[in-house]
Amino acid sequence: MTTTASPPSAASSAPSGPARDERRPSRDTAAALGFIAPALLGFVAFYFWPTLRGLWFSFQEYDFFNRPRFVGVDNYTRMLTDDTFWNAMEVTLQYVAINIAVQTVLAVLIAVLLQRVTRSVFVRSVVVLPFLISNVVVALLFYWMLDAQIGIVNAAITGLGLDAIPFFGEQDWVVPTIALVNVWRHMGYTALLVFAGLMTIPEGLYEAGRVDGASGWRMFWSITLPLLRPVLALVLVITVTGSFQVFDTVAVTTSGGPGDASRVIQYYIFDLAFQRLEFGYAAAVSVVLFAILAVVAFVQLRLTRANESDLA
Repeated sequence: MTTTASPPSAASSAPSGPARDERRPSRDTAAALGFIAPALLGFVAFYFWPTLRGLWFSFQEYDFFNRPRFVGVDNYTRMLTDDTFWNAMEVTLQYVAINIAVQTVLAVLIAVLLQRVTRSVFVRSVVVLPFLISNVVVALLFYWMLDAQIGIVNAAITGLGLDAIPFFGEQDWVVPTIALVNVWRHMGYTALLVFAGLMTIPEGLYEAGRVDGASGWRMFWSITLPLLRPVLALVLVITVTGSFQVFDTVAVTTSGGPGDASRVIQYYIFDLAFQRLEFGYAAAVSVVLFAILAVVAFVQLRLTRANESDLA
């Protein structure tokens, strides 16, 4: 008598499929961890750990040549009576106000022109080109161009019969000059961010506005700006945070002068740490700046409702 082998039942073959499916998420997780490990390692080594060390040094008196000495909150209380610190904060706020106001208005204007006049990739490349140049190179270039003696800008001014303007040598001119130099470098990049936001606005909304007889100015205020709110919130957070950290333009042009007229907070931290060797106090000022930026970013995001969109 011969027996025939019965085919494997569905129940016996079923576990092989789910077993493979259960192993797949763990493999995906391992692959994802492998990809983010280098970036995570760099973040821990160059951002997180130095931040913790800086916070610790802010409670120390440390000059690099001697062992750190714990002084509690003395470095923070010192700031309350430090006139140079408060002057640096005032100068920084002046710089931020000028830089943000001019840069945001020009960036929105350029982005609208890019959307309505031309969407050429070449034009967008030209617009963003200044951002690709080193900030030090830009600062030195404008420092030469605006020089009161040999600068080509003042040569043109005196050629018109006017007096030369000491852009980097006069207290009333130095902060606006530094701010506008950085506006020239960064406004193209900011404009591209705004342009990307404009591209997400449905064209049908503008067509409906034209049917209703709305002017271009009216549609800009009633359609474009409200729908750009999340993008503008992101742009403002980036630009305000970056403006508070201005350093290289000041370092290669005025070194905080004349007097303390351009001594921004970042340059003051550099001066404390690497010229006066007061690492503990410099760390405390850095921690205060970090706290200020965190609060400013949080308030900006809440006031602008950056996580909401009127397109929904």
